[in-house]
Amino acid sequence: MDLTLYLVTGRYDFSDEKFLSVIEEACKNGVTLVQLREKELVSGRFYELALKVKAITDRYQIPLIINDRVDICLAVDAAGVHIGDDEMPVDVVRSLIGPEKILGVSAKTVERGLEAEKAGADYLGIGAIYPTKTKDTPLTSKEMLKAINEAVKIPSVAIGGIKEDNLADFLGTGIAGVSIVSEIMRAKDVGKKVRSLRQKIDKVLGEQA
Repeated sequence: MDLTLYLVTGRYDFSDEKFLSVIEEACKNGVTLVQLREKELVSGRFYELALKVKAITDRYQIPLIINDRVDICLAVDAAGVHIGDDEMPVDVVRSLIGPEKILGVSAKTVERGLEAEKAGADYLGIGAIYPTKTKDTPLTSKEMLKAINEAVKIPSVAIGGIKEDNLADFLGTGIAGVSIVSEIMRAKDVGKKVRSLRQKIDKVLGEQA
């Protein structure tokens, strides 16, 4: 599981064709993990879309994570699922998906991080670090980000408002990668943007190793 550059999808007003082409360009150019995040779709439509996205991620041998929906994860045989603070308990989700699938959990505090680790999480998503339109949530300080990473043994990604020009801010925070939505999904040249992001986050992670 390589968390270096973690794409979380956003639909915006894209057609399916445009949406899938963005994901393919991102996979082709250096994202290491894709999370399909859909809050509005009915189950049948989500399932159909997940199958199409998985065909792309499989082609590039990149794990597909489904946001929140354990049923969709299992139905399409995705690599794993990511759950937020308001979903089922972590240990229950682990029991449903089994020991082999990846389980990511959102955390904003050291206590939540430790609980998630103990209950079977494989990695944490910590944030939002910066203001973001993707999710209305209180911000997590870089001090808290670092404190969580010092307390847990499992890896983490920072999420929330992360852009190419603020990647250097994460030096020394202990993250294993960054989770990005709009900076990739809405890029004018997706391939170029992903390559540039990957180069910069690789540098940050290399310097803190």
